[in-house]
Amino acid sequence: MPSFVAFLHHVAAFALVAALVLEFVLVRDELTLASARRLRATDAVFGLSAGLVLVVGLLRVFYFDKGVDYYLHSVPFHAKVSLFLLIAILSIYPTIVFFTWKRPLAQGQIPHVAPAKLRSIRALLHFELVAVVLLILCAALMARGVGYSG
Repeated sequence: MPSFVAFLHHVAAFALVAALVLEFVLVRDELTLASARRLRATDAVFGLSAGLVLVVGLLRVFYFDKGVDYYLHSVPFHAKVSLFLLIAILSIYPTIVFFTWKRPLAQGQIPHVAPAKLRSIRALLHFELVAVVLLILCAALMARGVGYSG
């Protein structure tokens, strides 16, 4: 069972990264009806993946793997959780913007988004991607016991 839970955690994490990269690619080009719809769908996948990563990650900490004591004494684990929370916070604004597109998209219209707002979304997605790379580094360090003080 622990191997299957680890598998689920990794699949959800890869889905999260894939969705984030796709959002970044879709928001680079001119917004079209199709790309706006894809952005909303991709953001939903991102959110679901993040939720699954969190739930399965908590299961791993409390019921599987190395035990709570190991994780509570791991500096990379604390950094990893902090980066995950940072990514979640950074993703709020783009998600809100994409959510507001529901009505125009249902009417077959391209949502009007000010260029400055799109630049802000691009910047936030860029920061999220950097945080994901750092999170992956922390995961590797944690798995190797680096920074464990127990």
